Amino acid sequence: MLKIGDKMPEFQVMDQDGNMVSTSDFIGNGRKTIVYFYPKDNTSGCTAEACSFRDNYAQLTAAGYNVVGVSKDSSKSHSGFRAKYELPFRLLADTSLQMLKDFGAWGEKRMYGKVTTGTIRRTFIFDQYGILERIIEKVDTKNAASQILQG
Repeated sequence: MLKIGDKMPEFQVMDQDGNMVSTSDFIGNGRKTIVYFYPKDNTSGCTAEACSFRDNYAQLTAAGYNVVGVSKDSSKSHSGFRAKYELPFRLLADTSLQMLKDFGAWGEKRMYGKVTTGTIRRTFIFDQYGILERIIEKVDTKNAASQILQG
């Protein structure tokens, strides 16, 4: 798992429109980057989290942030999810699970009393140079953006 002060891991994945996105797209552009990992498009918690970022997007961008969501869902799934909820930010399709693993957002977790392996909901905040400043491990899906803005 990443630790405060680590560099953003190298990645190259597709976004919801099939465009290739890489680490370099988020470094050196003068903006901090919020990379939030979520389990699945169109589920209640993931939709609440995405809508929290959507509803507070103007405040987040005014505060100097890029926002990007990541899950193992396909670009096609992300495209529909993004359109349905009018999300103004990119969704990245990590179908290989490599990005999830490199960031420490894939592993064992408890769901309904059972131990499973899957996406661990986590939010990472990087500075404009790609250095990790903060990790939110206990994400409040309905108030995800507020957790960052009130930091």
